[in-house]
Amino acid sequence: MVSLPRLATTLCGIPLLNPVLAASGTFAYGIEFADIVDLNLIGGIVVKGLSREPIDGNKPPRLWETASGMINSIGLQNIGVREFIRTKLPPLAKYQTKIFANVFGYAPDDYCEVIRALEDAAGIAAYELNVSCPNTKHGGIFFSSDPALLGMLVGEIRKLTKRPLIVKLSPNVAKIEPVAKAAEDAGADAISLVNTVISLAIDARARKPRIGAGFGGLSGPAIKPIALRLVHEASKAVKIPVIGLGGIATGEDAAEFLIAGASAVEVGTATFWDPEAPARIARELDRFCEEEKVARAADLTATLQF
Repeated sequence: MVSLPRLATTLCGIPLLNPVLAASGTFAYGIEFADIVDLNLIGGIVVKGLSREPIDGNKPPRLWETASGMINSIGLQNIGVREFIRTKLPPLAKYQTKIFANVFGYAPDDYCEVIRALEDAAGIAAYELNVSCPNTKHGGIFFSSDPALLGMLVGEIRKLTKRPLIVKLSPNVAKIEPVAKAAEDAGADAISLVNTVISLAIDARARKPRIGAGFGGLSGPAIKPIALRLVHEASKAVKIPVIGLGGIATGEDAAEFLIAGASAVEVGTATFWDPEAPARIARELDRFCEEEKVARAADLTATLQF
């Protein structure tokens, strides 16, 4: 394992080799990449979203490449939390990289059931809550867009665990500050943002959507300027750490998110064309710090000047 002392950091009290994490949804459950990437070179792995029962996901096509990104509507396909604990989590134990369990549901009880199952499992550093889901018990209102609903959800989960809670926020809101503050006030230890931007791609000849489910989530370089703005705004609104994601493909991209206010970053869509992207971006971030004479990558956080 290559040590890059400039990159060593902590997140919610969790020691990380570097501040670059593999984002949920693009790195499977982590172990599938073990033959391609040295997992010990990644600061952390946020596993594919976990639900209380397995989910088959949406009808195809599920992906569409855009001019500068990708639209997806996978439908949160996953094997379910119990199968994850049984088959995916144990082989990850031999790696030093930290494992973050991404959790989602369509009602508070769904989230709580997944957390209860994970509480008895060893090897999980923290939870990341995907709140970009409609609350089916409250008329389909998205947790991520209603500060009161979000606060209620985070508060319920806070009672169930002492592990750090990271709340993953959506960019599809009028203002990010109220939802970021609601997560913090309810007991979140950190927030991560942004999730994908709701989008539509059209086949002009067929006059139909390119995605089987109709709308999908846009990710990749196209959303980076939006993500940077929201990370900066959120970091000004809360005192807890912020994890930035959205279009990060290089070490300098990662540096930009740190400067905007993030304490760590997640790399997602870039792994589709470069499975080693999280490790490569960590090395590039280290070179950026060396070239800019920055003693520690953490020193970049929240140094944006207007």
